[in-house]
Amino acid sequence: MVTVSHPNDIQEILSNTKHLAKSHISNFLNPWLGTGLLTSEGTKWHNRRRILTPTFHFNILNQFVEVLIEEGNNVTQSLKNIKESTVDDLASFISHHTLNAICEITMGISLREIGEFEEQYRQAIHEIEEISFYRLLRPWLYFNVIFALTPMGRRQAKCLKILHGFTEKIIAERKQYHKSTNEQYLKNFANEIHKIETNDKTDIGVKRKRLTMMDLLISKIRDNKMNDADIREEINTFIYKGHDTVTMGLTYAILLLAEHKDIQENVRKEINAIMQANEGKLTMSALNNMLYLERCLKESLRLYPSMAFIMRTLSEDIKLQSYLVPSGTLMLIGIHDVHRNPNFWPKPEIFDPDRFLPEKIQNHHPYSYIPFSAGPRNCIGQQFAMLEMKAIIAPLVYNFYLEPVDYLKDLRFVADFLNRVAHPVRVRCVPINRTPSTLFNAT
Repeated sequence: MVTVSHPNDIQEILSNTKHLAKSHISNFLNPWLGTGLLTSEGTKWHNRRRILTPTFHFNILNQFVEVLIEEGNNVTQSLKNIKESTVDDLASFISHHTLNAICEITMGISLREIGEFEEQYRQAIHEIEEISFYRLLRPWLYFNVIFALTPMGRRQAKCLKILHGFTEKIIAERKQYHKSTNEQYLKNFANEIHKIETNDKTDIGVKRKRLTMMDLLISKIRDNKMNDADIREEINTFIYKGHDTVTMGLTYAILLLAEHKDIQENVRKEINAIMQANEGKLTMSALNNMLYLERCLKESLRLYPSMAFIMRTLSEDIKLQSYLVPSGTLMLIGIHDVHRNPNFWPKPEIFDPDRFLPEKIQNHHPYSYIPFSAGPRNCIGQQFAMLEMKAIIAPLVYNFYLEPVDYLKDLRFVADFLNRVAHPVRVRCVPINRTPSTLFNAT
């Protein structure tokens, strides 16, 4: 393994289409995710990327905003019921809502409506991640036959039964719905996606039924480009990457705003102005206009990226600045390290959203800031992630003063797939008395 943290070296690796293979570490997620967009390689990855890219087109993202705004309002409502205004486990609290949002967007299912199974599903996702990392650190469990005989292997099998069973059930129900409607709704989706793929600027604001990612994927079955197993892989991948990384990004952003009252107040002023200008209605355009909030989120992701590192396996020798690295080497790319390199980020420990002012961005090395990776294998959902973080932070800051209970300097980080901390972190949310309604309306 070779670790790199200089932007020039990172660019040499991530921008090269020959080095798209991820490390063996991602294999431990395969029992749950299969070989979908996150873990696949070669031709399969290229095909999936081409199929899934239209899912994150601007016009389709516009269909998802309503769900994100609703979940942002749910965060506000939940906080109003918390005793003494203190959230005892911020990451867990945020995860509850980001998982709700991604399940509704990907599958059209509200976890609140599935009764007692909701907690089983949430717990299974948490456990499968924990089990995967546990196995990674114990080489004697790399053999599937041995692992299956251990208590941890049996726990994984139980989790997979819940996770796969739920996704397969929703796929079957969704396909049956399309069959009962003579696939009319599905045909419309297929036509709309085709318009996007051919750069037709037709507005696709469909109102007859809420758009889901699953519908878009099912439409590909008609073209023999995907089957049920393929759809399950991608839905599970969306759920994993679409809630966990956003959860951690929001957690650190909230803690930073709580500790920096002046910056928090500037965010509040921007949101107040947008709320007033839009008569309390929130749209994708309004979210995109929250430029100061966006700079705060970008700076938060610089200091505390959801993933501290990413990995690639070299498919051929590569010449870096100081070394020739041989084919087959596992490259660990330190996102956290490059984000805090003082040669590219003066006073890197300071939280300063103005680093991302337009005139300053022009001077950034393009690979000195990579919270969503970079190059051909960058995060396909980064625009979606930013919209979701804005949609949750905006009503939060509008309705509450954020105050620190636990401080970032005291956090102890742990080894994990994501940038997690060892213990729950707390934050205080003091209600702001407002009239009339403080909920945002989506339009």
